[in-house]
Amino acid sequence: MADPDHDTISLLFTDTLATEFSTARDFMHSTDWVRQQFNVSAKAGQGKFGKTFLPENVFIEPASETIGGELKEDTGGQKALAFRVGCQLTEAGTVTAAEIDTSRRDMFWGSYRVVMRLSSVHGTCAAFFWYLNDTQEIDMEFLSREFDQAREIFPVNLVIHSRSTMRDGYDASKSGTLQKVNLTFDPTSGFHEYRFDYLAGRVFFFADGQPLGEMNGNDVPSNGGHLILQHWSNGNSLWSGGPPSLDAVALVRSVRAYFNSSDPTQIAERNKACADYNWKESTCEISNVTQANSIPKDKPSHDNGNGRDNQTVARDDSQGSHEARSPSAKLTYQVVTSVMVLRWLTPGWA
Repeated sequence: MADPDHDTISLLFTDTLATEFSTARDFMHSTDWVRQQFNVSAKAGQGKFGKTFLPENVFIEPASETIGGELKEDTGGQKALAFRVGCQLTEAGTVTAAEIDTSRRDMFWGSYRVVMRLSSVHGTCAAFFWYLNDTQEIDMEFLSREFDQAREIFPVNLVIHSRSTMRDGYDASKSGTLQKVNLTFDPTSGFHEYRFDYLAGRVFFFADGQPLGEMNGNDVPSNGGHLILQHWSNGNSLWSGGPPSLDAVALVRSVRAYFNSSDPTQIAERNKACADYNWKESTCEISNVTQANSIPKDKPSHDNGNGRDNQTVARDDSQGSHEARSPSAKLTYQVVTSVMVLRWLTPGWA
């Protein structure tokens, strides 16, 4: 993987995960994602209350229905995966929460994207993040208590956890790896794409294809991990706030990941697959922003005996990728069904 500060550099991403919750028939039997069930004490979570993550707090519902006291309108009747935070404490005095993790644990350098709609009920934290352990973590976190429709304030917290944050009690603001950026739209009124590109020594963050921020240096992770989607509250007045006064629901429509594997066996298989056919002739560009229901159909899958297909999808008609370009994009992505090429067109960020 070459230095992205040069004018035109291609970076190869060999694996794809694409999940369309809007068309999923039954998330209960997904092999790509696992609903989580565990408890976090108030002390361990640095909150006023403990957290209880329940599988039943993750469910597929039509996005146009009223869920947990929130009316989700103007979504074209498409389904979405709901992540519920309960307003009632459990008998143990904990707040019920929701989380799913990818089955794969070898997700390394790549571009990671989610299309979701956040809760307008104050007192929760919705998070899309990459995780290996408490000192290798990349987060996009949304605190609903910070949203102010009247003043058009809608922050997103960009976070990297590292050994530095562990030293500072996991307070990334002390370690210089927390950036709070105001979004240009209300994230509770519609679906938007949130994305981070995890590269060697650098992480770039985006919303709807527009740059939000960049972090680099020794605090950036250097191993493979997995993706997590989470919605929770523990009463910490400095972070999630809450618990919410109503059941709060965040909705996720899709997740896309274009990445390299950190698993030696996977790497060997990908190298063999690339050697067995001319991948350059199969390259096509994909959009800088994920379009609704855009798992493409116009490129064949290269599962033809030359190597095992590398795509992980949760939609029956998904087969490949399509060509599109965003003129304002800092990065252009190209997919080769079995290999994704990330092409840097400009020399770094100003």
